[in-house]
Amino acid sequence: MVNLQINGMDISAEEGSTILEAARNAGIEIPTLCYLKDINEIGACRVCVVEVEGVERCVTACNNLVEEGMVVYTNSRKVRTTRKTNVKLILSQHDYRCASCVRSGNCTLQSLANDLNISEMPYEIEPEKRTWDKTFPLIRDAEKCIKCMRCVQICDKVQDLHVWDVVNTGSRTTVNVSGNRKINEADCSLCGQCIANCPVGALRERDDVGKVLDAVENEDIITVVQVAPAVRAAWGENLGLSREFATARRLVGGLRKIGFDYIFDTTFSADLTIMEEASEFLERLPEIKESGLPMFTSCCPGWVRFIKSQYPQMASRLSSAKSPQQMFGAITKSYYAELLGVDPSKIFCVSIMPCVAKKNERTWDDGKDVDAVLTTREVERLLKAFFIKADELEEEDFDSPLGVGTGAGVIFGATGGVMEAALRSAYYFVTGKNPDADAFKSVRGMDGWKEAEFDVAGTAVKVAVASGLGNTRKLIDAIIAKEVVYDFVEIMACPGGCVNGGGQPIHDGIVLKSERADVLYGLDSHNALRFSHENPEIIKCYEEYLGKPMSHRAHELLHT
Repeated sequence: MVNLQINGMDISAEEGSTILEAARNAGIEIPTLCYLKDINEIGACRVCVVEVEGVERCVTACNNLVEEGMVVYTNSRKVRTTRKTNVKLILSQHDYRCASCVRSGNCTLQSLANDLNISEMPYEIEPEKRTWDKTFPLIRDAEKCIKCMRCVQICDKVQDLHVWDVVNTGSRTTVNVSGNRKINEADCSLCGQCIANCPVGALRERDDVGKVLDAVENEDIITVVQVAPAVRAAWGENLGLSREFATARRLVGGLRKIGFDYIFDTTFSADLTIMEEASEFLERLPEIKESGLPMFTSCCPGWVRFIKSQYPQMASRLSSAKSPQQMFGAITKSYYAELLGVDPSKIFCVSIMPCVAKKNERTWDDGKDVDAVLTTREVERLLKAFFIKADELEEEDFDSPLGVGTGAGVIFGATGGVMEAALRSAYYFVTGKNPDADAFKSVRGMDGWKEAEFDVAGTAVKVAVASGLGNTRKLIDAIIAKEVVYDFVEIMACPGGCVNGGGQPIHDGIVLKSERADVLYGLDSHNALRFSHENPEIIKCYEEYLGKPMSHRAHELLHT
């Protein structure tokens, strides 16, 4: 331990810890802007400066270590003046028209400027000008970029894709797509983790709210909306709602006020995905055992984009099953259109997803399945735009017959959930009996790479689960090198799975993936239906329309 003094308080801190860590452990707050623990500790913004006795200039607290006998002041006049000047200099290169920014009210720079009582700017405002393809699902506004490097570090250290980099030199130094490429030329997976970790509004998703409202207000169009499993774990966070209050059924109530005609649950099509994917796995298992190569899940479009760009030779190992989002759209515009007795072209299918990559996925297959995708954040803004009082919403049921989902479908939103749900039904398909619903729960948890082995009617099935594309790269490299052998592998592009998707509410510096996953597992444990093959609406859909899993019609609609 190292003994030091901070603001007159005698404290002890672990040797090798930073001044910032020591202060925060003692309950002393030092503001930060570019800092992300273990990811971005480079002192780029110089907001965390402190005064150290015996040192002429202020030093950054995030990357300077504590020393025995050190005397630190975190809020002296010298510190306050330096910190305020540094923030003003950042603002001088930042478009701070906050009123029209998606991060207004949830922006670290805005909060800092307010806290530091910055009421006037002595410097000329010269934000960076740069063009961007506004049709791309991920939007970068160069005028708002503060060169904090978070996007670079997240993409490099966590996702291992290296989409962003520092470009130019001197006063022109900035951040842009690496390799002098345009964003649609890069290998971006559209995971959106750079958006989720940007402290300002420099990175955001393409806003499709206007497109959706055009459809809602068109009397000749039937608007059908689906709500993804992970959305229910987070949609109320920035609306001031508790997790207990912000239920999926209460979100249904809000969506009805906006004017959607039919509101369904993506857990229905998650169950449908399990019926197809588990059946496909069992069909492919003999070849899997012979080749020593696994079948990969195909639910995550960020992961699908990753494997096709990084390991195209392995893309054939993907399940051919569409994702729940795409399956829902396909069923809506076929089976459900028949039930309604309407032309499928009259149906406008909207997805509410925790994901930015879903905006790209909807364009696959010529965009015939899903017409628009809104992130959880866009729905939050939509509710606010209608002046809906979220804390007064009543619970309302999803519509039928595409509104019933099982616990197995709900846990799709957490890493390991797809694998667990698939194994529950695969076991039943082989044995004719349900396993214990929690028999495969060893694949749960936030570890980046997990593996397990299960006995399914005498056959050993070895599985792996990875989340985060950096972990995914390590896993696939190990498979290719024959260091590991698996039969079935689930991949989610975002660390922790969809609950931590790039379209979820942003809480700067705080990761809520475990808390959100707990919501989903709690819903599963209390659901009367915990197996996808027992969903009565799924059974009816197969009886009336699809026939059976992997049938010709199922292949036409639900597979690629």
